[in-house]
Amino acid sequence: MFENLIQVGEPVAHRGVVITPLYPRHDARAPYLTLEDAVPRGLRIEEVSAAGAVPELRVVNPLDEHVLLYDGEELVGAKQNRILNVSVLVGAKTELEIPVSCVEEGRWRQVSPSLATASHAGNPRLRRRKAASLRADPLARGLAQSEVWDEVRSMRSRMDVPSPTGASTDAYRRFEQPLAELERAFPLQPGQSGSVLALGDDLCLDYVSRPDAFACLYPKLLRGYLLDALERLDGPAAGEERVRGFVRDVVSARRTSRPSAGLGEDVRLESPGVIGSGLVLDGEVHQLSAFTSGREGRTLGRIARPSARR
Repeated sequence: MFENLIQVGEPVAHRGVVITPLYPRHDARAPYLTLEDAVPRGLRIEEVSAAGAVPELRVVNPLDEHVLLYDGEELVGAKQNRILNVSVLVGAKTELEIPVSCVEEGRWRQVSPSLATASHAGNPRLRRRKAASLRADPLARGLAQSEVWDEVRSMRSRMDVPSPTGASTDAYRRFEQPLAELERAFPLQPGQSGSVLALGDDLCLDYVSRPDAFACLYPKLLRGYLLDALERLDGPAAGEERVRGFVRDVVSARRTSRPSAGLGEDVRLESPGVIGSGLVLDGEVHQLSAFTSGREGRTLGRIARPSARR
């Protein structure tokens, strides 16, 4: 199932950043929408009650289609901004509660009745630390929160990002122009269904079964990739064989499965050098994300100010 899943495309390298497109080897069987598709059509994500709960949100899907919520997508508004702890396939005409982590430590005040989708996903360094925290129990509420808060604080300090509420979104606002300039170097490819980011020897893989779904997700994922890249521009670029070797390691990693927060099975991947997760329904891999492991606490240098970067 995993071993014959992905075809690796030609890498694109720019200023030491390497992003390699991934393509599906088989056509997807099951249809689903992404958050970007579903929210304008009526899907809602809201606090679980008037009092709210930091590690949990309610999803209300009134649609006739399933909706894929992607691990690491950021949601903004309500009482505070959150990041999705796991991927969840929300069934049609379904209401359920999902595990999340806060990425806005200094606000607990209602600013909107529901949460909107951010224009970015969590950066891979944050997502890697979250994944490591959730190894033992991916659906446990609050288990990853201290690691997530620590990484948001650390990122804002390294990158000199002021924020009155400690929000990760303020980093994306702070570097909006340099991020936009870098994004142009990495366009979506026709038929692309995933990508591998390589920053030196740190790698991150994201994949979904449907190219149309990935086309919605890619701009968000790319901004997260490039936020990490801003701290490491013009370093040594990873070679193509390193990327291909990482993909092989991901699809051959040890797997454990358990019921997901929605439809299907939550699959955890772990082996020397790899940590990741996936979502499988009726034998079809809907989603996969993975990271080089053992690098959660690695220290980065302070980012150069935009005017000082080449």
